[in-house]
Amino acid sequence: MNKILVLFIVLFWHFQAFAALTIEITEGAEGALPLAVVPFGWEGTGVGPSQDIAAIVSGDLSRSGRFKTLPESDMLARPHSDAEVEFRDWKVLGMENLVVGRIQPNGADGYLVRFQLFDVFKGSLLTGYSIPATEADLRATAHRIADLIYETLTGEKGAFSTRIAYVESIPAADGKTRVTLRVADADGYNPQTILNSPDPILSPAWSPDGLRLAYVSFVRGKPVIFVQEVFTGQRQQVAAYNGINGAPAWSPDGRQLAMTLSKDGNPEIYILNLATKALRRLTDHYAIDTEPAWSPDGRNIVFTSDRGGKPQIYRVPVSGGRLERLTFEGDYNARASYSPDGKSLVLVTRQGKSYRIGALQLGSGRLQVLSGGVLDESPSFAPNGNMIIYATKTRGKHELAAVSADGRVRQRLTLEGGGDVREPVWSPFAKSNRRNQ
Repeated sequence: MNKILVLFIVLFWHFQAFAALTIEITEGAEGALPLAVVPFGWEGTGVGPSQDIAAIVSGDLSRSGRFKTLPESDMLARPHSDAEVEFRDWKVLGMENLVVGRIQPNGADGYLVRFQLFDVFKGSLLTGYSIPATEADLRATAHRIADLIYETLTGEKGAFSTRIAYVESIPAADGKTRVTLRVADADGYNPQTILNSPDPILSPAWSPDGLRLAYVSFVRGKPVIFVQEVFTGQRQQVAAYNGINGAPAWSPDGRQLAMTLSKDGNPEIYILNLATKALRRLTDHYAIDTEPAWSPDGRNIVFTSDRGGKPQIYRVPVSGGRLERLTFEGDYNARASYSPDGKSLVLVTRQGKSYRIGALQLGSGRLQVLSGGVLDESPSFAPNGNMIIYATKTRGKHELAAVSADGRVRQRLTLEGGGDVREPVWSPFAKSNRRNQ
């Protein structure tokens, strides 16, 4: 059992630091759409809003890898509405699409943010919205605008309004390491501390409604699974059995958690009903079964097992029954989770001596290696399925990275301050209210 516990800790260890993430594109896709986002005009008195809406929108769209945004210094004009747009100015610059906007005062402490998206070559309006905002939610408003533009131009839902959770570690002045569970906007801004601990925090997992996080925290040296409200901080202990309590995974309806428990002597997959507290054992084998993940339709669970001699990915119906092995390429495949459409898995695969992020197409069984690091781990799909965030080790430091689902766009997420960052997980879609212009 000591060896099993050591393996569990190695698989699920996490770390911390205390500054915002910055995102840098290290490799972009060829054929990105040329797009200009003009600085939004301010139609009030005084200095105006504190946030540069256009810069945030442009940054979001650029980081997606799908768009090549025009630097402000290259713009020939600064229109703020359709009446001011001269399409020939943007045709000369080779722009296919144009975004203009303006911000107006709206009440004592509010704004009305208006934007319009144009097809430059057709000279037509594609979409436009007016969104009420306060000073506090200007960044959120900018992310919503980027989502609307992305969806209009690609036909796919944008994920700029979502969040990421991750675990940071940084040495304290007393020589000890403090571990923190953090939540930030998808662009790395507005980091919030969910939990501080002197002990490891493991396996954070978002609930489907984006309001709760399940995770493993150590209590008196023992791993315990908690569910915590993100906004209120209230938390509930849900699994504290003898041995391993690890790898919580939410069912798509948010009513159940799959998890790894060794309370009966061996690490197995169990399903916990959160309302009734009923616990059901799903696997039964002398091997190590761990890292469960639900299919989007809630019918199946994939998990990691070494029952074939090496860690591989298996699938089992939630109701129980016959298991199916899914991975056969290589001698190590682990930490799998489904794409939002259920057609593929993202996982960690060993390539030679390196651990990299791979995507397994469930229909064909084809495994595509997406990352190029030495120690890449903990992959998590964006809710629209277009990007994958993961942890990587570079120059002896743990940091976050992201890669597009097709492997063409790569990003590095750097934490200012020098701390280690691991165990990222992307949130589901944020709820949004929007009003058409």
